[in-house]
Amino acid sequence: MKYYHKIDGEKIYLSPVNMEDIDKYTKWFNDFEVTKGVHATQKLVNQEQEKESLEQLLLKSPYTFAIVRKDNDELIGNCSLNKVNFLDGTATIGIFIGEEENRNKGYGTDTIRTLLKYGFDIINLHNIDLKVFSFNEGAIKCYQKAGLKEYGRKHECYYLNNKYYDEIYMEILRDDFYNN
Repeated sequence: MKYYHKIDGEKIYLSPVNMEDIDKYTKWFNDFEVTKGVHATQKLVNQEQEKESLEQLLLKSPYTFAIVRKDNDELIGNCSLNKVNFLDGTATIGIFIGEEENRNKGYGTDTIRTLLKYGFDIINLHNIDLKVFSFNEGAIKCYQKAGLKEYGRKHECYYLNNKYYDEIYMEILRDDFYNN
């Protein structure tokens, strides 16, 4: 696959999404460990459905990127700035790392920092937020390392494996990102 260094981080770079990666995305969106973090465990996805979903995402969220490792040019996930509001200077982050072997290696934190820098410096945002489920402790630590802070939670609103989990809301302001 061919990727382009649109935005460079330390360990990763963000590239436009390559539609030739549809097999990999289909595999990831049928992996319980990936889908539980993005509230999609109930879905079964074939290649055609994933292609359609990815095309819709790219239309709706033009700030969607492939996450690619710098050391080997391997696609490891996807991230985006969604719900971009230029009047208020706000957006919401979406991210996932596909393969287990690429988690807990600092790629997520590097991706979040790179995406925040892009959001604040390039498209002039002021407040960037995200939501994460309370069971996803690794992601919460990743977001905290990148400087995001919890500002609220919706209690017991996500049902998974016979248990309810909280939805945690986190955010960061441009000034806090640069003074952190």
